[in-house]
Amino acid sequence: MIVNEQELTRLAAELGRQLQAQGAQVSTAESCTGGGIAEAITRIPGSSTWFEAGYVTYSNTQKTKQLAVPEQLFGQVGAVSREVVEAMVRGAQAQSGARYAVAVSGVAGPDGGSPQTPVGTVWLAWGDGEQLFSARRQFVGDRGEVRRQTVEAALEGLLRVIAQENPNAG
Repeated sequence: MIVNEQELTRLAAELGRQLQAQGAQVSTAESCTGGGIAEAITRIPGSSTWFEAGYVTYSNTQKTKQLAVPEQLFGQVGAVSREVVEAMVRGAQAQSGARYAVAVSGVAGPDGGSPQTPVGTVWLAWGDGEQLFSARRQFVGDRGEVRRQTVEAALEGLLRVIAQENPNAG
């Protein structure tokens, strides 16, 4: 699936409108997207009023240092897992004070996949206060396409969470 930059900008702008209406902020915790979600958000003029912080924690060490992801999780379930992205969301919320957060960790390729976690596998998590949602997605395409699809899924999920819907619906 081809995701274009205009669609990402449209989603980010809508996210900004929804957050401004609530007077709320969002933070991102990113691994495989390398800051792509934060970049899409900060394209929007005035995003400084609703975008609190972006954490690019590519290494497991930084996931632990910056977001307080328990180190033992990496050995138990791996970096591309529900448990890790949920811990990343909680860490981003705690560090930034933002009500909403999104976290992603995945295998964008072209290397790094395994039979259990093939290239294109991405875990996403969204937090709203105490509520937490997570989903495993399998994207197709080259590295750039997997990353763009992940950014799109992250933004769409945030919009659903803000609307008090399950981000896994639809």
